[in-house]
Amino acid sequence: MFRRKAEGFTLIEMVIVFTLIGILVGLALPQYQNAMKKARESVLKETLFVLRKLIDQYYSDKSKYPDSLQALVDEKYLRKLPSDPITGKSDAWIEVKEQPSVDELEPGQSFGTVDVHSSSEDKSLDGTPYNTW
Repeated sequence: MFRRKAEGFTLIEMVIVFTLIGILVGLALPQYQNAMKKARESVLKETLFVLRKLIDQYYSDKSKYPDSLQALVDEKYLRKLPSDPITGKSDAWIEVKEQPSVDELEPGQSFGTVDVHSSSEDKSLDGTPYNTW
């Protein structure tokens, strides 16, 4: 009689394959998450660099700092405010206003934005808070 050869995989072969796949996914997932965080940090650094450069350009052109980041959009230095890659919001930037000396204080005087920071309370991969960059 002819004996028919069994087709398919045994249970042990399937368990080994799924175990190997699980180990590979377990090793790759943290690396993927790290790479995503590193990419968002790079975008934040570049965005802060560009915003600060535009604030300086505005000061060079107008001899005063912009009243807000929105003034950069209104004066056509930017098309729109970029979103913070960490918080995902474009209206959550922390604007640092200029600090006048005591003899420059006048009632009702507004002071311009000299710097900008992220509003995120999270920490970067190197341990520094994003809002100190």
